[in-house]
Amino acid sequence: MFTILTIDDEENIRNGLADNFELEGYNVKKAADGKEGLDLISSGDIDLVITDLRMDGISGEEVVRKVTTDYPGIPVIVLTGHGSIDDATKAIKNGAFDFLTKPLDLDHLNIVVKNALKGRIQEQQIKELKEKLLNKNSQSGMIGNSSEFNKVKEIINRTAPSKANVLITGESGVGKEGVAHAIHNLSPRKDKPFVIVHCASLSSSLLQSELFGYEKGAFTGADSMHQGKFEAADGGTIFLDEIGEIDQVTQVNLLRVIQEKKFERVGGNTTVNVDVRIVAATNRNIEEEVKKGNFREDLYYRLNVVRLEVPPLRERKDDIPLLMNAFLREFNIENEKNIKGFDNKSRSVIQRYNWPGNIRELKNCIESSVVMCTKDEITLDDLPKSIVNGTSEKVITIPLGITMEEAENIIIQENLAANGGNKTKTADILGIGRKTILRKLGESAD
Repeated sequence: MFTILTIDDEENIRNGLADNFELEGYNVKKAADGKEGLDLISSGDIDLVITDLRMDGISGEEVVRKVTTDYPGIPVIVLTGHGSIDDATKAIKNGAFDFLTKPLDLDHLNIVVKNALKGRIQEQQIKELKEKLLNKNSQSGMIGNSSEFNKVKEIINRTAPSKANVLITGESGVGKEGVAHAIHNLSPRKDKPFVIVHCASLSSSLLQSELFGYEKGAFTGADSMHQGKFEAADGGTIFLDEIGEIDQVTQVNLLRVIQEKKFERVGGNTTVNVDVRIVAATNRNIEEEVKKGNFREDLYYRLNVVRLEVPPLRERKDDIPLLMNAFLREFNIENEKNIKGFDNKSRSVIQRYNWPGNIRELKNCIESSVVMCTKDEITLDDLPKSIVNGTSEKVITIPLGITMEEAENIIIQENLAANGGNKTKTADILGIGRKTILRKLGESAD
């Protein structure tokens, strides 16, 4: 439900407008002058402003300028009992959606309001779609139905309800953060905070302050007490990404938090108690780091209560079509496009490519393709050249003098071999139905 703010120094007009809009199904807030109106706008939750033009103090003209500058998504309708072409021109020039004169025709006003809110409705729909995509696919790391990825999901489902710490391993870009989100969202802590710390992006001293917070005066620039990520995550889950990058001092402090569930902020003596589940991730061979003495063995065992290895995308290629479609929907919305899908050649290239950058690289590829695409399908010309050039092409030789039926059979057999005998994938790549392939191979559809 939208909220309309009416600003007018005449009480009967304020109340009359409020009664009208409440009957139309809107929430209404009222202000007797420009200052009160701007204060209400700054507090949030206002979708449209209707303001009188001439008021003592802050005028309606100033309200229009302020709203259109500081809150550009909120339409403003100006009312006045002293209408003139000059006033109307100036109000529209300052950013007003429309200009109406008193006495008001309420039916006309309601139509103007509905038109003004169309943009807000579209913004709201796009926002809701994006939120649905985020919640549904959480994270692209959780999209997939391949046998390899179903094993990952099974471990997540078993692990999530417990209190056990989890160590997620796998190559860069495989979706470890999405897996961590899934563990949290399926746990009893799902309504509590999920806090992310990218350990590799911070120096040792900054990481300590980020994890454990600091007291006022702990170091130059510490002008006030700062709450750390562990405090922020109390009752919930903390995701320590790239845990293999942290130094020995941070490892010692982290070990204490895991063992004792307490710590002191940097520069302080007050003990802070927390209840936090730790999910950590690394793309390093953490066992090798332990052997080299770079990572504490006792910390490793505390983190590695449950081990979850996320396979690279090249080992779960059956999931690529699902990921492609999910990313296409996401970037269609983001770029306000309506691309229907991928043509056969671009789809084939994407499915054959080995994706050394895994899901992250695929996502970047689809985003780039959506931006470049000018038709209703993504073609080879839209794909990044590095992807097209990086796909190993297998040439099929068709001898001269054979029938069309024999040529079709060679194409089907070669593609079947390249796809490990997967008839559904082969049919998808060739742009024909699975039943057509079975018929041409002389097989039953059962």
